[in-house]
Amino acid sequence: MYVRHLQLVDFRSWAKVDLALQPGPTVIVGRNGEGKTNLVEAVGYLATMSSHRVSADAPLVRHGASQAVVRAALRREDRELLVEVEVNPGRANRVRVNRAALPRPRELLGLVKTVLFAPEDLALVRGDPAERRRFLDDLLVSRTPRLAGVRSDYDRVLRQRNALLKTARMARGDALATLDVWDTHLVELGGQLLAARLALVADLVPHVARAYAGVAGPGSVPAGLGYASSVPRAGDGSPLEPAVPTPPAAELSAALRERIAERRRDEVDRGVTLVGPHRDDLVLHLGPAPAKGFASHGESWSLALALKLGCFGLLRADGEEPILVLDDVFATLDAGRRAALAEVARAAEQTLVTAAVLDDVPEELRGARVEVSDGTATLVEPTGEEVPGV
Repeated sequence: MYVRHLQLVDFRSWAKVDLALQPGPTVIVGRNGEGKTNLVEAVGYLATMSSHRVSADAPLVRHGASQAVVRAALRREDRELLVEVEVNPGRANRVRVNRAALPRPRELLGLVKTVLFAPEDLALVRGDPAERRRFLDDLLVSRTPRLAGVRSDYDRVLRQRNALLKTARMARGDALATLDVWDTHLVELGGQLLAARLALVADLVPHVARAYAGVAGPGSVPAGLGYASSVPRAGDGSPLEPAVPTPPAAELSAALRERIAERRRDEVDRGVTLVGPHRDDLVLHLGPAPAKGFASHGESWSLALALKLGCFGLLRADGEEPILVLDDVFATLDAGRRAALAEVARAAEQTLVTAAVLDDVPEELRGARVEVSDGTATLVEPTGEEVPGV
């Protein structure tokens, strides 16, 4: 898959841009603050319906505008796909595919697949568990779009249950009786989400291990992944072996129900749900030790990069060809990591690279380039011919 044409209206700093793109590597180059990252952020938004830079939609709309539009023509093998998203802060977003409106925006998820590596991804190694849970769930939905509904329903039930727990501290009778109903919903959805996450981590392990060995170089300790859960049956954080079967959803739901019963009094006292996938963590390992707190700065960068390259390898193994987006990362990497990343990027059907300075990008990726300056984006073909954007 690749983006053949990208149009933005009132997205971030862009009042309007109309940009032709092509397969292979394209470098988007310009000074900081000119809007390079805004272009690739828009491509990523089509894949996840969220930004890798902010948690809400409001900052995506240009100041003074009421909505933003992201429109892209994509090629998937011999098929053309036109995707349009209206970003409406405070209201429901609207999505069209090939001019037909989708009933729910989340139905777009899984249709466009991207893997994005950005400086913010260092938080996958050093940040809070919420960063790693989001990473897992975004990849889950990209591979299996129906899980977007499971995740959304789980979050809704969790909010309702937490609200009920807060009132249960003051009025235990009827509130606690109603809590049993929400428990049933929580354990059913939670079991599905746990089973899907565990299977995903097991599938991801060999791809991340291989990517880390390539990025970190000879003599590096092996990288591994584990899953630490508030439900003991779902994992204690130890490295997972890809060949070992993971528990089915029904078994995990039963274990989740049992654990909730054990923690009921604590939950009522604290007014919050203490058990479930929302409390879990993806544990990154280097050798026998967890990476968080032990990995050096260089090892942390290598591991963050390996996670994203592992995602790229996994999606390709599924038979997909994701768009690879590298946002301002080459300037932060040493020669070995730059070479390892460039090798993968060169093999992708489409790679979009942003850089403030063209010399920061490995020469083998300097095919076409988009020059961003003074509110314009101009595609420069490898032949040197300019194709103006707006």
